[in-house]
Amino acid sequence: MPSARRAGVGARARADAGTADVSGAARSTDPTALGPGVWVELSVAADIEAVEVVSEILTRFAPGGTSVEPGFGLTDEGLGAVVDVTRPAIVRAYLPGIDPAGVEAAIAEATTALGHLQAFGLRPIGELQTRLVREDDWAEAWKSHFPVLRVGRRLVIRPTWRRHRRRPEDVVLSLDPGMAFGTGLHPTTRLCLAALETLADEGLLAHGTARGGAARVIDVGCGSGILAIAAGKLGTGVLLGVDTDPIAVEATAANARLNGLARRIRVRRGSLPSGEGPFDLVLANLIASLLVQLAGPLRDELVPGGRILASGIFRDREGDVRSAFEAAGLRLARRWAEEDWVALEAIAV
Repeated sequence: MPSARRAGVGARARADAGTADVSGAARSTDPTALGPGVWVELSVAADIEAVEVVSEILTRFAPGGTSVEPGFGLTDEGLGAVVDVTRPAIVRAYLPGIDPAGVEAAIAEATTALGHLQAFGLRPIGELQTRLVREDDWAEAWKSHFPVLRVGRRLVIRPTWRRHRRRPEDVVLSLDPGMAFGTGLHPTTRLCLAALETLADEGLLAHGTARGGAARVIDVGCGSGILAIAAGKLGTGVLLGVDTDPIAVEATAANARLNGLARRIRVRRGSLPSGEGPFDLVLANLIASLLVQLAGPLRDELVPGGRILASGIFRDREGDVRSAFEAAGLRLARRWAEEDWVALEAIAV
């Protein structure tokens, strides 16, 4: 495992064009290297099982959070991609360059924290890489990290700037993720999409639970709106998205319009209780601690016999989520897993 070095000494320029050693830039006599209109990209190559902890470290310093680009192989003559979990993922975060001293300190602290993680040698984690991104190039810079992605048998996630050769059975989700969560690249999102496709194949989205007609669905923590949009395209009826992040609310509304679902997907800032239940299906791609905390409120949103699809569960927290759901009156029905991530289907009893 390579040892970490302080960014002021060892962070090197990357070989790709347009990449700069930010540590050196921060001390450069050229005053235009960092400043207003410039962002510093931090990136770390990490084994897929180390992505969560690496993301947590970078989030300490990056106000906008992180994005994750998993390893993938190209298909369809380079127009599509499939995730390859044997390849390292890239975790990225961005620092505003308006404060060069603050950038230098953040890089040094992040490098030190990653070095402590690397010292354990549990999973392969690369060195911190840095480069400058100017605001006038921003719109194009982040788009390169989002390929067309096929999930399950029919679902295809197409970033709006990508082309896709559609098959007759494809259900295409056009997505402009921006800075919101939920691109389809993370295992937790893919698990939810696979589960939704299964429910659709069984007719549970088109026919609901008991009242007849298409299912009523709420997406709790809707992020980019990808799950609500998938549910809508797979046949559900009423769709409500809620999120505590106003950026996510805007992203979901915009993506609903892109997919012709603006009249069917309502989205607002908030959490539970929604005050608009009961629903046939609750989508909750959160984290284990929130699922445990919200087990009762999630159950209260459901009709008798209604279902919850819960994801964002790391394998070692699965037992905690199961216990909380059962205590809240939810019967565990099915389980999906990818590497160390788990999604659960539970039914209100």
